[in-house]
Amino acid sequence: MAEPLRDRARRATGWRLRMNGDERPHFVVCGSDPLAYWVVRALLATDGAHGQVRVTLVVPERRRSEGPDGRDVPGVRVVRADRLDEATFRRAGLADAAGLALLHQDDVGNMHAALCAQEVEPRLRLVVRMFNTNLADGLRQLFPDSAVLSDASMAAPAFVAAALGELAPTHFRHAGRTLYVARRADVRPQDVVCGLAVTGDPELVRVLPADEAAADVVLAEATGQPPGTELAARRLVRARRRRQPVEVLLRAVRSFATRKIGIAVLVLLGVIAVLGWLNARAAEVNWSEALYLTLVTTLSGQDPDVNKPVAAQIMQVVLNLAGLALIPLITAAVVDGIVNARLALHAGRIQPDRSGHVVVVGLGNIGTRVMAQLHDFGVEVVAIDRNAEARGAALAHRLGVPLIVGDAGREETLRSASVDTCQALVVVSTDDGTNLRAALIARSLDPDLRVVLRLFDGDFAERIQQAFGIGISRSVSYLAAPSFAAALLDRAVIATIPVDRHALLVTEVPVVAGSPLDGRPLGTVARPGEVRLLAHTRVGQKADWSVDPRMVLQAGDRLTVVARRAGLTALLRETTPAPPPAPTGPPAPREAAE
Repeated sequence: MAEPLRDRARRATGWRLRMNGDERPHFVVCGSDPLAYWVVRALLATDGAHGQVRVTLVVPERRRSEGPDGRDVPGVRVVRADRLDEATFRRAGLADAAGLALLHQDDVGNMHAALCAQEVEPRLRLVVRMFNTNLADGLRQLFPDSAVLSDASMAAPAFVAAALGELAPTHFRHAGRTLYVARRADVRPQDVVCGLAVTGDPELVRVLPADEAAADVVLAEATGQPPGTELAARRLVRARRRRQPVEVLLRAVRSFATRKIGIAVLVLLGVIAVLGWLNARAAEVNWSEALYLTLVTTLSGQDPDVNKPVAAQIMQVVLNLAGLALIPLITAAVVDGIVNARLALHAGRIQPDRSGHVVVVGLGNIGTRVMAQLHDFGVEVVAIDRNAEARGAALAHRLGVPLIVGDAGREETLRSASVDTCQALVVVSTDDGTNLRAALIARSLDPDLRVVLRLFDGDFAERIQQAFGIGISRSVSYLAAPSFAAALLDRAVIATIPVDRHALLVTEVPVVAGSPLDGRPLGTVARPGEVRLLAHTRVGQKADWSVDPRMVLQAGDRLTVVARRAGLTALLRETTPAPPPAPTGPPAPREAAE
């Protein structure tokens, strides 16, 4: 069982903390992208009013992107280094740290950095960002006191839920109950556990309101009874293919041959048709006989007759010449069409006409998981990526998901994915400019299209959402940061619930002996807008979901709460004893302190 945070901090810091008189837990964060920025912000918000957390951020010498990476956040000590080795970690003060977060987007590099960190401080709390599950399992075996997290796996359900028109992707099991987020109108009143948010006014979303009855977004228990199953039914909306064989055939013919060969064939057929009509009039035969004579003359060049009128002989010669040109053109068109068809099928350009599907742009870490989860829900997916060898391309082929290789910022690419008839567009590439162009072009094709837009900068995402009327824009880093910060602080986060631009944490908090809440009634735990109490568990007993506000708390009790980050920080302050005062005398000798 992992040691409590304060015990680990004191054990790891030892004489250094007493030497400088600083008892604040120290955390080292290594990263240079928005995830590092939001994790640093979350850590500083922890007991920030009392200054009880110190953060050291390790970043490269030069910025690698224009987005925020945490180095400009006030109150953060910044160490610049291009290599995460033992020397860098010693400069960052890792030997007196309570935890280390490795947040670079390089699985192997993060594992190497973890091994180097172990040489500096082997008893360190480690939080590592990883995508490859095999490497993640190996890291957990090497470092038992570690948390290996994936921001992609955390954020992907939020994108999936947004694409399908759901409120939030959260469903979790705790203390024998399965809970999920839903509209109040979609669940039975007896299944509602608590109110989460009031979302009637999109400009003023209120979370954890004092009046629970006013909340239209609730946390409910899944009991297997209708209408709770309606949410699952909506999730399994399957795309419908419109059966228009003529249009599908024309689309296939258009992509079968190149433009020049197609024009040449059409012109030549037009010449043959005109000459055939003239020949039929001269010979005074009906249309079926005229067609027969024209085809035989064109393709075989037979039936020469010197007694024919001069005009008829000239038309026959021209028809024969046209036949000589038509055969190689047909051969060229067939060969060119086969080659183009194979290339188009490989690139996903030949698509049957679809409607009700979901288009996913970008098969990186997030896009790959979004595509896979939508496929698991039975939703038809079309993927777009400019790289045929993208991370999720192999999985797309394995799942049978059509992959269109092209620039999603161009209208023809989006049209080839039938974006004008899809139910949602999920744009999650790593290029904010391409993402924004794709979203705006798709909206021009279908003004009512549901767009789920990924932007790395959370503030930029919110401004785009307001300025362009794009209903949903999400920052992966903002969604995932609370879980990374909680893992670094050794907190048991049960679930993260995104509601609009807010992130609510469901966690279980123990009441420590001597803390301010020890001996106080349960009614003092909840704070409107900050913390809501879900369940109370006494040692040796089952969780009590019918909380009596008059019950007195005891040391060892566990509180299951849903809270905002600031509210959780305040609650942790109330459930933990105050630290002892720093010594005022001269620092103890190193040998004695050790």
